[in-house]
Amino acid sequence: MDKSRADASQQFPEIIELNVGGQVYVTRHSTLLSVPNTLLWTMFSQKKPAELTTDSKGRYFLDRDGFLFRYILDYLRDQTLVLPDYFKEKASLLKEAEYFQLQELAKRLRPSVSKENSISEEVCQSDPEEAALACMSISSTGPRSPSLDARKSGYITIGYRGSYTIGRDIQQDAKFRRVARITVCGKTSLAKEVFGETLNESRDPDRLPERYTSRYYLKYNFLEQAFDRLAEVGFHMVACSSTGTCAYASNDPNEDKIWTSYTEYVFCRE
Repeated sequence: MDKSRADASQQFPEIIELNVGGQVYVTRHSTLLSVPNTLLWTMFSQKKPAELTTDSKGRYFLDRDGFLFRYILDYLRDQTLVLPDYFKEKASLLKEAEYFQLQELAKRLRPSVSKENSISEEVCQSDPEEAALACMSISSTGPRSPSLDARKSGYITIGYRGSYTIGRDIQQDAKFRRVARITVCGKTSLAKEVFGETLNESRDPDRLPERYTSRYYLKYNFLEQAFDRLAEVGFHMVACSSTGTCAYASNDPNEDKIWTSYTEYVFCRE
């Protein structure tokens, strides 16, 4: 590294804030330089701070997958790779490793090829619906990968606030449930695994994957759709509770009474 570039590297603070696809990460400058000749090493040792893109709060911005970047950062800290038991984003993480020019990490993520099972991982990493029969056939002749058998356990709570009105004739005029928003509470990584692109994170965009949140909500308003999705990925309901209050009641007997309710359903995957 020449003197001008060394001076550029010294212009960065010891603590670096990154905005990766909307997810905020805080790490040491030395961590980003831990693996030479990578994209992050080049950015933070060969360039000056003013040459890098920043967001409105001055954090260095990377337009990449913010959820998967946690594994990139973990690898930079000690050059080890630890993935959850039930991890379906291995192919996407490989793409991120290649983008950040982490050659050793990319090598570990690439599927191993052998004469006995040369196509197993390639087939099973394709679209699940298209490859289901092929994967079942392959797995019947050999042991399955733990990542395909095991799923991350945990709890997810689904909540909704609804309203209904009761008129003068009680049940005859009752207008039942109107769901305004379905909330999702639980571990961030688990919520993202289950609901994917249907999860709205705008109220808590900076939550780290292993932290918990109660501010996510779904982009649709059908409880049954959320229940179906949870059942598909192995969750079952273990508890529920509901409360109701009269939100508006007029002294005029000709006006309807408006009631609101809040209900929570707790789901578990063991």
